[in-house]
This record gives sequence, C-alpha cells and structure tokens, in this order.
Amino acid sequence: MLTQSEFLQPLAARRTDQVVVSTMSLVRAWGRLSKHELDFAFADSAMGHAQSLALGIALAQPRRGVLCLNGDGSMLMSLGSLVTIAQSRARNLILFVAQNNTYEVTGNQNIPGAGAVDFHAIALACGFPHAFYFDNPSDYRTQLDTLLHLQGPAFISVRLEPGAELPPNRKQTEDTPYLRGSIADSAHRLREALSIAHPGPISPL
Repeated sequence: MLTQSEFLQPLAARRTDQVVVSTMSLVRAWGRLSKHELDFAFADSAMGHAQSLALGIALAQPRRGVLCLNGDGSMLMSLGSLVTIAQSRARNLILFVAQNNTYEVTGNQNIPGAGAVDFHAIALACGFPHAFYFDNPSDYRTQLDTLLHLQGPAFISVRLEPGAELPPNRKQTEDTPYLRGSIADSAHRLREALSIAHPGPISPL
C-alpha cells in the first residue's frame, strides 16, 4: 500500500496547468501541496459527485487536462457515473480513486465491501479505455508520467493506508486557502481562473 503522501506528492510534482478537483480526505492533503488557482475543493455536503463535476469541466474545457482526486467511499455513492464518464470519451479526464477502505474524515468507518471491491475492474466493465490500480509506491511513481499522457478517460485506483484527516471546513482560519469561503465562492474563483488561463495545444496534459 501507499501512504497518502506517496500518492499525492509525485502527482503534485508533475502537475502543470490542469484543473484538479479534490474531495473529502484528499482536499486538505492536496491543499498542503498545491496553491494553484485551478485547484477546486469539492467538499461540504456534495459527497459522491466530484467525478461528475470533473467530467463537466473536462467537457466544457476540452483542451485542458482535468484530474479528479476521489475517495473510495465517495466513488461507491455514485458508481453509475463511471458509465457516463466512459461513454463521454472525455480524452482530457483522469479519475483517481484513493482506496483506503474507510470513510476517513468521519472516523475511519469501513466502507461497504472494504478490501473486496475492485474499482479498477468496475471501471473497465463500465467501458473505460484505460484503468489501472497500484499498491506499490515504486510502480506508481515509475508509471505516473506515462499514465498522465494517456488519452482518457482514464481511471487509476491507488490503494492507500488509512489516514487521519479531519473533516474539511470552509472557515477563514482554514490552513488551506482554497477551502476558505463557501463552495459558491470557490466555484466563482475557478470560473474566473479558467477564463484567464490559456491551456496548451495538447490535451489532456
């Protein structure tokens, strides 16, 4: 298994001008590594819909890469969205699922099917042209550059050790800047950033 930092740090190091949509236990962790204007924290009460938002952004911004950092508990809440994403053929979308088998931010309760659910196999069955899983940090780091340049949609499940992230909040005292203010404020900032920033000529990354 990977630690959370073994999952996120190599990704943060390779990120350029992609939109990154994160949710639940990954929100604050990603915010510690990145202060990019195209980061979007999809937290609050919207559990289970981060990948659908990421798909919408990818379809609206076809020349820009979009990375979704999802949790396994969130993914279980809307498995049907995998069929929609696969059918969309959004070549600029990569969906990561952090599989630690718990609802981390609410106390590490086991998700249904903990340790038995094979998300990567589900993604393939839903029609994803590319789906992978990793439980070894060296393999993940070695293959990440190649994976990030695939034409999507691509699905990557990363098996993580359980962590101890606290629930995200929207207070002004929050350490991670993109969590300050309401989710509507965050959406406004992202829309403004997208209207100013110009993606490169190659999609997705």
